[in-house]
Amino acid sequence: MSLAYFALIVAIVSASALEIAGAKFGAQLGMMAAALSLLAAAFSAGKADYEHYLRATAWCRWVLIAIPLCIAAQLAPLWLSLAHPIWAGTHDALGGLPFGPITADVGLTLNALFLALAALSLVGVTIVVVRDRGRAELVLFVLSGIATVGALTLNLHWLSPGLVGAASDLATTFAGLGIMLNLSVMLLAAERAETRHSVVRSLAIGLCGLVGALASAVAIFGLSGTNSAFAAAFGLVLILLILVIRRLDLSPLAAGAMSVAALVGATIVLSFLFEKSSGPILLRLVPDMAAETRAALERMLADTRWFGAGAGTFSAVGRIYQSDPGAALLAPSAATAIFADTGWLGLAAALMLSVVALLRLFFGALQRGRDSFFPAAAAACLVFALIQGFASPGLLYPAAILCLSVIVGLGLSQSVSQSSR
Repeated sequence: MSLAYFALIVAIVSASALEIAGAKFGAQLGMMAAALSLLAAAFSAGKADYEHYLRATAWCRWVLIAIPLCIAAQLAPLWLSLAHPIWAGTHDALGGLPFGPITADVGLTLNALFLALAALSLVGVTIVVVRDRGRAELVLFVLSGIATVGALTLNLHWLSPGLVGAASDLATTFAGLGIMLNLSVMLLAAERAETRHSVVRSLAIGLCGLVGALASAVAIFGLSGTNSAFAAAFGLVLILLILVIRRLDLSPLAAGAMSVAALVGATIVLSFLFEKSSGPILLRLVPDMAAETRAALERMLADTRWFGAGAGTFSAVGRIYQSDPGAALLAPSAATAIFADTGWLGLAAALMLSVVALLRLFFGALQRGRDSFFPAAAAACLVFALIQGFASPGLLYPAAILCLSVIVGLGLSQSVSQSSR
């Protein structure tokens, strides 16, 4: 299991550091490390590890494979009348069989499939590997450090605009995740101080978490868009809700009433955010854009069917709709890209997976005796990702996908674990 643990760390660190630095091979290295960690875990896992995995994924075991299945279906021969309208036009012009792969680019969709499988692998490997509390703490420290580095690059971008460049969306996403993760580090330090652990060491850990949280807060609340700040605020509210319910030791009825009140308030705020602008709902939280670009995106979304045009093919299909041949049509948000690539089925699968995992983490955080900050932080990160996915393309970066997978796996694992083994 040590090799799987080492490969897990390498996967998230290499993919994140290289992608923040602008390297082109970070995603490939991260996926290779994820495959190695899965192989090592498969050979070293025992019966207890398997039973722990089944308990951790009790609510969402089959939902986890929904997105890879949607992508794989696009590579299988299907009736092209169910797919994007470009297929009907091509078939009428060139003739040929009325069925085939739905994707517009097999290579890009295969790459998206491998990335989805790597993310799924990291979720499973993390669940098994971080059963041990010491390993779970180290993974949390690594994730918070990666997120803080991303936030710092966004802060430095304010001083030197050429430093971050195209990765500013990724840095914004890391900054949002960094707030939740560093707050979790602070809660870990507080819990250690309440027990028999060294107060000095707990204080040092807490100060590191505070510095990371402040750096992330400056980046997300001061240097990013309004909608990204709202997404981070929702995550913070969820952590505080879990903390209040646990600290006050509320009864199930009182906790349920408080949770429902928070959900109603969140619904009202989200409705206000989505109603501030008109047009397709997937474009209402994205930053302002040129009228020609928005019109092209609306046409592209209107043509999307149940199966989309192929996972990872947004930029390729976008060339059909762009008005200026010299300007590429890029996805303004992760939700827009998922819908255009995989259609209604893919977007519904992604939302269903997120909601089921969020509920699993929320109830896991409330039921834990110790270490509830692990599932609480994962749930808060997932809330941030859900809302951020409609406002920014930051979650389309492989580094963000792999890190979020490890965060979810960490939360699921520690929602059912006991003490260190």
